[in-house]
Amino acid sequence: MIERIDTLCMKVKNVEKSSDWYENLLGFSVVFKGEGYRVLRVGDGSNVPLTIEEGNITHNADQSYPIFYSKDIQGLYEKLKEHNVRVSELHDDGVNHFFDFFDLDDNKLQVCYFKE
Repeated sequence: MIERIDTLCMKVKNVEKSSDWYENLLGFSVVFKGEGYRVLRVGDGSNVPLTIEEGNITHNADQSYPIFYSKDIQGLYEKLKEHNVRVSELHDDGVNHFFDFFDLDDNKLQVCYFKE
């Protein structure tokens, strides 16, 4: 039956430009290039990869989005703000710290931190 999640896919307008953004700003690395898509390694590669593919982008309030984990959430938050990335406020619910941010195509992404 199903063994694992293989990848998470998101639509982008320009795969080259978006790939550069994810690599240079977030530190992801390309592990596979295909016609109109890229598979990106997140972190040390033990996580589910992110695949970005060119296509029509549609957004709605109920859209699914990935949540990434960072031990340096404050540093990442400041870095994204310095690069003029649209970010929400940094929230702290007493257990979990998190914020939303948006890529070049206004895809919603989230980062969280909690003590493991």
